[in-house]
Amino acid sequence: MTIDFAAIGPELALTATALLVLLADLVLDGDRKRVLNPLAAAGTAVAIWATLAIWGEGRSTFDGVFVASDFALTFKLLFLVTLLAVLAVSYHYFAEGRFFQGEYYFLLLTAFVGMLVMPSARDLLLLFVALETISLPGFVMAGLRKRDLYSSEAALKFFLIGVLAVAVMLFGLSFVYGAAGTTTLDGIATALAGGGAEPLLLGSLLMVIVGFGFKVSAVPFHFWAPDTYAGSPLPVTAMLAVASKAAGFAGLVSICFIAFEPLADVWAPAMGVLAVVTMTVGNLVALQQRDIVRLLAYSSVGQAGYILLPFGLAAPGAPEVNELAVQAVLFYLVAYAVMNVGAFAVVIAVHRRSGRRSIADYAGLGQRAPGLAVAMTLFMLSLGGAVPLVGFWAKFVVFQAAAGSGGYVLATFLVVNTVLAFFYYLAVVRTMWMEAPPVGAPLLQPGRLLNAAVGVLAVATVVLGVVPLYQNLPVGQDVVGGRQVVASGG
Repeated sequence: MTIDFAAIGPELALTATALLVLLADLVLDGDRKRVLNPLAAAGTAVAIWATLAIWGEGRSTFDGVFVASDFALTFKLLFLVTLLAVLAVSYHYFAEGRFFQGEYYFLLLTAFVGMLVMPSARDLLLLFVALETISLPGFVMAGLRKRDLYSSEAALKFFLIGVLAVAVMLFGLSFVYGAAGTTTLDGIATALAGGGAEPLLLGSLLMVIVGFGFKVSAVPFHFWAPDTYAGSPLPVTAMLAVASKAAGFAGLVSICFIAFEPLADVWAPAMGVLAVVTMTVGNLVALQQRDIVRLLAYSSVGQAGYILLPFGLAAPGAPEVNELAVQAVLFYLVAYAVMNVGAFAVVIAVHRRSGRRSIADYAGLGQRAPGLAVAMTLFMLSLGGAVPLVGFWAKFVVFQAAAGSGGYVLATFLVVNTVLAFFYYLAVVRTMWMEAPPVGAPLLQPGRLLNAAVGVLAVATVVLGVVPLYQNLPVGQDVVGGRQVVASGG
């Protein structure tokens, strides 16, 4: 077996960067550790170049276990651009706090290596290794502020529930292997196509969904998310809420639309119910929040419901319907990353100077920091689905997929929850622009790098809403029916 190193180029570049950051951390001390952030950013840029260099070539390696299709490469670009944004909002946060800079950047890069592998994995074992590579650094990063009781609680809750969910999923995967006799996703699909839906196999499918349901914070596997988001360092929260969730969805797409596609008539209705419950619970609980981080946490639960909705449209032997569903998931994740990282960047900017996270502390932000207030307004409106921002098109693509596939009930719940979510998103906007600032409230000067990150994400929120990007994304022909990628290099 020959190895196509170009196919794994992005992973190799980011792995080398992580090792270089770890080595640099050993020899640098004091303020010189600030160089670790730009070093990580430079390595990320190299990984982006390695991704673009193989675009459109349809490579695979390791006997087809690892594929570098356009669909997988789109996910990789999403992760790498998100990594650059997370690095931008992390610089001042960790440099000023003077704590765990080296450990943080090494763990962050390691987690993103796992994310790069996830959409390319076409084997259960590789999927599991990728999932653990994402999760284990996250457990540690959530508790980096060791003297903060809330941070310790966040890390412990994340770890205990995460280990339980992964154990359940691994148990289910073992039954899948027993039923199919193979760990490759294509082989599982072939075996299931002629084997029928045995009760034990359906139970194992449920266990696998439980594992990924935890990763994407779907109800009822979401209860770790609000406390973990609130207790983690804010850049870590942004990573968990966006990149880690997107990686979970990448794995779920591969599992459902490749391996379990012959059983879509069984799992699709369950996923539809899960989507409706997730978006409804997330939005209803978000209405009650007074802390901006917890509001965004429950908002992310609601957003997970929107992203899960296309899974409920899947059907066995219906490639056109399934391709449309996969495209809707991919575009929503792109839009979600831009909106949510931007919102957390504003939260970090405000928290950096005031140290507060209550929504009431955003009163008068339009007077104290007009640029931040405008950006936050765009992010909130886009998360709600306002025209013509990218969030509107994300919901429109999901709605279009649902209506076009006959999923009118799911489309109705999408519209109702969109209206419901506007209540708490607009409440933040009203507080920023229509309430007087607190007496003695500090002027906000977040710093050039953080301001630049907020500005770029705000512009992207508008531009991606004007440019119909969703029409040009790969629609997942290499995922649906998943055996269309031509192997190169073994």
